Amino acid sequence: MLDFKHYSLARHYTVMPAPSVEPLSADAAQQRLIELFDVLAPNPGFTRTSLEGVNLMRANHPLPRMPVMYEPSIVIVCQGRKRGYLGDQVFQYDAQQYLVLSVPLPFECETEASPEAPFLAISVRVDLTMVAELLMALNETQGATRNEPAGIYSTPLDPALCNAVQRLMDALASPLDARILAPGVVREICYRVLTGEQGDAIRAALTHQNHFGRIAKALRRIHADYHGQLDVDTLASEAGMSLAVFHAQFKAVTSTSPMQYVKTTRLHHARLLMVQDGLNAGAAAARVGYESASQFSREFKRLFGLSPVDEVKRMRTIYDAPTPRVVKPVARYVTAV
Repeated sequence: MLDFKHYSLARHYTVMPAPSVEPLSADAAQQRLIELFDVLAPNPGFTRTSLEGVNLMRANHPLPRMPVMYEPSIVIVCQGRKRGYLGDQVFQYDAQQYLVLSVPLPFECETEASPEAPFLAISVRVDLTMVAELLMALNETQGATRNEPAGIYSTPLDPALCNAVQRLMDALASPLDARILAPGVVREICYRVLTGEQGDAIRAALTHQNHFGRIAKALRRIHADYHGQLDVDTLASEAGMSLAVFHAQFKAVTSTSPMQYVKTTRLHHARLLMVQDGLNAGAAAARVGYESASQFSREFKRLFGLSPVDEVKRMRTIYDAPTPRVVKPVARYVTAV
């Protein structure tokens, strides 16, 4: 996982041969996935496909433990292994597993990879509109969540989801299939996850069921207005909770306090602005809501372990970054491979 990636658009595909109509063995299916990654995402980092919200992640070398933040997404690992750290929790996800983040969470992770066996994964953003439509269709068969769900955990791929992932990659290898067929496969993947072990977490995050759903609403509020004036009293009121309950439930979901989460979110966005868009530390600090450049530098170094200048250099060295794009930044999560 990484905060900076190659944002190469996979628009000019080398069209792969059509898959065989015969079912592939597990080894053959794995080999085809690797071949498709070599075509669609040959460079280390994060490659956006032509399908909005579907991204390919690749690391050819081990990546050290570092702070990252994921947007709500389904991450399917095709090869390699990652280890994540959230508070006292340690979770591992590797090939033939998928990770669901029902809320945006800052955590730390490290990656196991090598040139011979690179880390390869697919990230599918959780589209809340699509999820809402699916939940309406599932209303007659899916009840309320049984327990308070977790914000992040990994689960083995079942055969149906594994098959859908294979078909998604096959579709992305052809521009026409990517435009016509891939959106339907993404919808199927979301359906499979919603009806699987991790469906409760996404359902609760969207419908505000339980305390978890109310905290999810507060997290979306923070990410929509991280550069503005945010205070705990307002967030708790909007979540419909007392201040004490809000603090306790927020920490239960994120392993941190509300204002520490706000600070971490701002710093991750600032790093993205510096690495991806070429802003200097002062400009990035102001863009994410800091009034004091010195305070920004202190808090940045406390989180990432390096000064803003040195962290940008490190990120560009690790990921062989291209020249920064000069674009108008938009509100977004700081994502990671």
